[in-house]
Order: sequence, then C-alpha cells, then structure tokens
Amino acid sequence: MNNKKDISWELNNLEDIETKALFKIYAVDRDIKIRDELINRNLYIAEILSKKYANRGIEYDDIYQVACLGLIYAIDRYDISKGYEFSSFATPTIIGEIKKYFRDKGWSIRVPRRIQELSKKINNAKITLSQDLQRTPNVLEIASYLNSTEEEVLEAMEASKVYTPHSLDSSYDSDSEDKDINLAALIGEDDEYFSKIENRDFLLKAIDKLDDLERKILKDRYFKRKTQVSIAQDIGMSQMTVSRIEKKIIEKFRKELKRTYA
Repeated sequence: MNNKKDISWELNNLEDIETKALFKIYAVDRDIKIRDELINRNLYIAEILSKKYANRGIEYDDIYQVACLGLIYAIDRYDISKGYEFSSFATPTIIGEIKKYFRDKGWSIRVPRRIQELSKKINNAKITLSQDLQRTPNVLEIASYLNSTEEEVLEAMEASKVYTPHSLDSSYDSDSEDKDINLAALIGEDDEYFSKIENRDFLLKAIDKLDDLERKILKDRYFKRKTQVSIAQDIGMSQMTVSRIEKKIIEKFRKELKRTYA
C-alpha cells in the first residue's frame, strides 16, 4: 500500500526526479506523464537543431514542429541500458526527420492548393497523434482526426513525395553571416558535431571500465604525450610492463568498440 502511495507521489513530482531515472521508469511503465516530462526537458535539443536549419526556404515554426516529432520518436526508441547519452541518440533522429521534411516540402509539379494544405495538416496531425497515441498514427487515424477520407489523406501523402529539385547554385539568406549560404555547401557534408558526441560518449564509457593504473597510463601516454620509459620511471615499473598494460588498454577499447557498433 505504501509502495503505491510512493509511486503516486513520484509521478506527481516528476520535476524532482533525474532525467536518467525517468528514462528507466518510462522504459518499464510507458507512462504518458513521464513521456511528456521527458519531452519538455529535452525540447532544447529540437530548438537548437531547428535553428541550425532555419533560413533555408522553410519557416522556422514548421521545422521546429518536425524536430519535436523527431524528439518524440527518439524518446520512444531510446534504450538507456546501452549506455549512450540521450542527446547523442536523439540528434541523428531529429536531423533525419528535418531532412526528410525538407526533401518532401517542395513540389516539382503543380499540385492543387487543397492537396498542399492537406499535406501540411497531415504533418501537424502526425505530431499531435504521435504524442497522444505514443506511436506513429495510421492513415485511418489521421483521416478521422482531420475529418477527411482515407483516400484524401493517401492522395496528399502521395503528392507530398513529389518535391522540387533545387539548383546547387541556389543561396539562402543567413542571419549569422554577411554573405548568403550556398546550397552546395549544405549537401553531402559529414557533421563533425555528431561524431564528437558519439566519440565522447564512447571514450567516457570505455575509460570508466579501466582501473586506476590503466587510466593513469592512458592519460600520460595519449594526453600528456609521455614516453613509455618516462611513465615507467614515474610509477616504478619496467618499460616492458607499461607496454603490456598499454596493449591491454588498446585491446579493451577494441572490444568495447565491437560491442558498441556490432
């Protein structure tokens, strides 16, 4: 009886619970209150990524709504037991939704106005229904929500796949710089930010599994650029022993890398 009261108290005081703990609870209970709290706490990720794609021909509010949808997908799919930070998992998911929206936004043929308007309503409906249903809505649910027929929704969805190819010489106004941004500069680039997040999470996870001596040797060898001989003198061991420990550290990193990206 006391456990039920304790759980009820926790759910009514979600702001007092750490985010990682909320993810663990949500993984078991899938409680919509916890889900909403996780969304609110991580909206800043959607906001940051939305601003990154602003001023590229699509209104910021539309991009932000799509980013929020991506955030919801990420929260539903996130598995905290794998050891990744949520931000590193959510960022590629949100970016994927934004890029998909950019891809589907333009029209390469003249599409009736009603279809274009319905297409936008469908995108908004997906965001709302995904939050309410805790899953991706089907065509029937979208049609019922919009008071439309399934045929009309399918027609608009199919039409939205027709997008306008833009010239790579096209440019967009930039608020952060004096000159315009060229479209060619935005395509086909690896985002260094994502790689840094993934590498940082991997290194922290791998280093956490080392003992104190291994951490010291790793720090001295690869951060302070010391030789094996100087490290051996500092800790009172032979250079051969330091070499063996260094090889052991590298092997641990390799195994962790295989487990992480298997």
